[in-house]
Formats: sequence, C-alpha cells, structure tokens
Amino acid sequence: MSDTELRRWAETWERAGRELALIRRRELERLTDEQAKAAALDLLDIPLPEGLPARRGSGLVEQQRRFSRLRPSR
Repeated sequence: MSDTELRRWAETWERAGRELALIRRRELERLTDEQAKAAALDLLDIPLPEGLPARRGSGLVEQQRRFSRLRPSR
C-alpha cells in the first residue's frame, strides 16, 4: 500500500470509529432497565478458564497497592 492509500485507509477508519461510537451510545441509551440488567448478568456469567489457581482474595488490596504507587508523594 502506498502512503496515500494508508492515509486514506486510516482516515476512513477514524471517521467510521466516530460513527460507530455514536451508534453504540444511542443503543446503550435506548436500553431498558431489564435489558441492562440482563446484559450485566451475562457479563458476570462468563465462565472462567479451567486450571486457574484458587483465589485468596478479591484483589482489592493488590489494586490499592498499585494505585498508591501512582499517587504523587507529599
């Protein structure tokens, strides 16, 4: 692909991305409460891969430890 074709391709996908984001936002805004609840339950019902080690916690402590490293020192 030439530079011109690559640039045109990138510009096309940039415009398409903006349009797709608008369509997605409108779809989400039109969801009923029941549809939103069903979608959330579907996300929570995704099976985990087999062979994962047992969890020893929720991960919140580790998350907070990582976030604290990002905080500026006083």
